[in-house]
Amino acid sequence: MRVKSSILNITAGLANQFIITALSFISRTVFISTLGIEYLGVNGLFTNILAMLTLAEAGLGVSIMYSLYKPVAENDHHRINVLMKFYRNTYMVIAAVILALGLLIMPFLDLIIKDTNVEDIHLIYLIFLLNTVAPYFYVHKNSFLNVSQKGYIVTGIYSVSSIISVCIKIGILHYTQNYLLYLIIDSIITIGNSLLLAVIVNRMYPYLKAKVKDKLDPETRKQITTNVKAIVLQNIGNYFIFGTDNIIISSFVSVAAVGLYSNYQMLIEICRTFVNQVFTNIYHSIGNLVASENADKVYAIYKIYRLVNFWLYSFFTIFLAIILEPFISIWLGAEYLLNGSLLAVLLVIFYERGMRNSITTMKTTAGIFHEDRFAPLLQAVINIGFSIILVQNIGITGVFAGTLISALAVPFWTTPYLVFQKVFKKPLWMYYKVYIADVFILIGTYFITAKAADLVPINGYPSFIVTIFFCLVIPNTIYVLLFHRTAEFAYLMGVAKNVLAKIFVRRLKWNYKV
Repeated sequence: MRVKSSILNITAGLANQFIITALSFISRTVFISTLGIEYLGVNGLFTNILAMLTLAEAGLGVSIMYSLYKPVAENDHHRINVLMKFYRNTYMVIAAVILALGLLIMPFLDLIIKDTNVEDIHLIYLIFLLNTVAPYFYVHKNSFLNVSQKGYIVTGIYSVSSIISVCIKIGILHYTQNYLLYLIIDSIITIGNSLLLAVIVNRMYPYLKAKVKDKLDPETRKQITTNVKAIVLQNIGNYFIFGTDNIIISSFVSVAAVGLYSNYQMLIEICRTFVNQVFTNIYHSIGNLVASENADKVYAIYKIYRLVNFWLYSFFTIFLAIILEPFISIWLGAEYLLNGSLLAVLLVIFYERGMRNSITTMKTTAGIFHEDRFAPLLQAVINIGFSIILVQNIGITGVFAGTLISALAVPFWTTPYLVFQKVFKKPLWMYYKVYIADVFILIGTYFITAKAADLVPINGYPSFIVTIFFCLVIPNTIYVLLFHRTAEFAYLMGVAKNVLAKIFVRRLKWNYKV
């Protein structure tokens, strides 16, 4: 059942991502051509600022979802309702806190934004703030669908609404060049999504509408409070690691530089999101597994998870290293490229952070929040310190060099240590032995692929398509040759064969009925 739910959620997620990716390129092209790079920079900057405000709810959702796994598995309606009531009421308070904090920041926007001619900055920021607050009124409904392994419903709703939203916004930009109207459409769609999902959840699970007077028992409340405190510290650290880049660039370079970097960021995040569709949609299945199986079974599943993690992240690292900048040159023009060393640093960060996916999932689904609660804060201090020093010496690349240094200094060591000690109960050297071998495989595969791509210099769309073909075929062929004898690969092939067999049988039944 876990495998079936995961495959359904992954399929829905990937289909959604293909659609959104195609539309995002059209939308960004129209955005840049009609509004310019400064508006793109403001867009990224305000997203970063408001990410800081959402730290007010950091940890609550993860902790309560962790508490819901067992009652959902046992179909304990009363306990579910008590938790959901606590979840809903707490989010009402959080929404008010975020709104208040956001309004307090408004007078200081001029100190953060450097060298911009964008008008109505404060009004633009206010709309961003409202778009951030609105989903909190119904977010507990979305979370319940995810815990129940029905995330494909949420994905489906967001897919349809995203298509509608992007199409309308493209039309607004093309015909009116009105950025405020562009943002208002986001508000309407966001509120509409929340209301629709609330209705769907109430119809699927009518018991959630039952009134409950009971409060959380002291033990559960204490557990949630302990976890929330730990996750808040972690998320505050994570914000200052990943959420301050655009603010530092805007403050020390310019808001236009934020816009240029955002094109690199968008393409890298598209690839990360594709990979995360796989991992996000099996996250809750892993949570169920960790809660119900022994350490050896969990470790065996982790090794499968890790192989998929390496395969996807190393493939996309190679793909982006060869394709990203030529694509930007063809898409927008060579004037939208940044310093060559920036891409190398961004891709090392992309790979290192991505390779922590599998081990971090094991950590969070096992409920390990408290032990490393201060690690992200230490990483944040290292990150901001090095980023501010280096940005003044080597420019925008220095911001991300600071991020990379901080990652290698802290979570690269702490997360594997906790999981191997507390979940797998195995020696840590087993993790780094495989990790180092994977790095050598990545480097070797990159050089082989790059040499093949160099045979066809990119000077137009035909040669660009040939290069993409090389990037798709060569790494995956090498990985099949290297891993086809492993137990993890055999397991994945077995799952793939079962899925294809079921699809084939259904097709036969359908043809027979017709």
